[in-house]
Amino acid sequence: MTAAIGTRDFRTQDDNEPAAPAAAGPRVTGEGSLDIAVKRLARALDGLDAAVERRREADRNEDTLAAQVQMLGVDRARLADRLDGEAALARQLKDANRDIAERLDRAIVEIQSLLSEDS
Repeated sequence: MTAAIGTRDFRTQDDNEPAAPAAAGPRVTGEGSLDIAVKRLARALDGLDAAVERRREADRNEDTLAAQVQMLGVDRARLADRLDGEAALARQLKDANRDIAERLDRAIVEIQSLLSEDS
């Protein structure tokens, strides 16, 4: 009795019979098959090397992006502090401008009242 698993046939195990692989077809033997296997292994290793290098490059790019994001965060914090300082200065200047305008208005009123008394 045989059952197909993947591309190979295996005999099912009876009580007294061990499971053994069935013949999978003609086998390539000799030095040619070794050369083919070595070439396949070399191609696989080259592909693995290329994949590792691509991964390293991606990791370097990711590290670079992370550093840039961190620098942007530092710049943002610095600019936020600077903006807060400029906003406080703008409020002070606005308050000073309002105070000066009120003083000028009072001075104009006093000058006008003095001039009208002299007339």
